[in-house]
Amino acid sequence: MLIRTRTVSRPANDGQLAALAGEQVFCSEFTYRRGTEVFGEGEEAGYVYQIVSGAIRTYKLLCDGRRQINSFHLPGDLFGLENGAVHRFTAEAVIQTKVRITSRRHLLDRIEHQEEGQASLLTLVTRNLQHAENHMLLLGRKTSVEKVAAFLLEMDRRQDHPDVMSLPMSRRDIADYLGLTLETVSRALSILRDDNMLRFDGQTQRQLVLLDRKALAQLDA
Repeated sequence: MLIRTRTVSRPANDGQLAALAGEQVFCSEFTYRRGTEVFGEGEEAGYVYQIVSGAIRTYKLLCDGRRQINSFHLPGDLFGLENGAVHRFTAEAVIQTKVRITSRRHLLDRIEHQEEGQASLLTLVTRNLQHAENHMLLLGRKTSVEKVAAFLLEMDRRQDHPDVMSLPMSRRDIADYLGLTLETVSRALSILRDDNMLRFDGQTQRQLVLLDRKALAQLDA
């Protein structure tokens, strides 16, 4: 279910959207409940989205019914900007998520007339390519423990190395991102905990503390 939270358009003043088009690109704000689809694979890519709060997962369903998550998008991130006419992935809200939405055509028109916006677009494209390369390596060449360690370091970096890391996604989501089973992810987390590289904070195990980032990084090397 989608909830319109703001009926008046407003300028974006932070995050990747403002970096691309400046503070005068106008957008509307919407809130998506947990599990709600934002857009589907193959649908027309007429809009671009930036997360204000919450988290989004983008994924494909494989022919055998399995789900492969391509990326998790966190506050400030831009998603849905395609180089073609349709979306290549489906996007869903991991938890209740507020997003800013602007017209793709309007955004590209703004970028076309701003050198800073063009440079920011190149940076965004390069970063997305790097993520795709790293994810491909992660899926194909690492053990389960190495994959989970790499995932935790990615989330740690993207959350600016918090004292307590909060993971909005479930272990099933993590498994579908890493190409593992749910049981394998749980077992790998237990190994890292027993090796004193992390500890869980609270009962949900969605919050954890990284105790030894150096050791995790050695696993990810």
